[in-house]
Amino acid sequence: MKALIQRVRHASVTVDGRETGAIDHGLLALVGVEKGDEAPQVERLLHKLLHYRVFGDADGKMNCNLQQVDGGLLLVSQFTLAADTRKGLRPSFSSAAPPAEGERLFELLVTRARDAWPRVATGEFGADMQVALVNDGPVTFLLESH
Repeated sequence: MKALIQRVRHASVTVDGRETGAIDHGLLALVGVEKGDEAPQVERLLHKLLHYRVFGDADGKMNCNLQQVDGGLLLVSQFTLAADTRKGLRPSFSSAAPPAEGERLFELLVTRARDAWPRVATGEFGADMQVALVNDGPVTFLLESH
């Protein structure tokens, strides 16, 4: 699994004109599920999402994690993160998990995240989503659970 995370001051997801999820200060995580991913990758990615130190401490150094700053976590499925872009001028999605498998693992991530942290919001798997955000920094990292 991969997650492109962005430290945000605010982020929201809209589907068909209705807001499906929003957070204030926290992390927006665009999540891609790859072939071969299973529950252990979900657990590793969740651990990183909750514990990755990307928030400033009293000295402004990135020493605090999402839980230490009491931030929100917005999880948005994005199969394009699994694209192979090494060749040519068009992405290949052969490494992405099939839709049913991707949805199962994304929903497992959402469930486990909600069990572990009270401020979790989501987009809608497979939907045409509009994501709005105010990137804080900007601070953006690609996390991988392999």
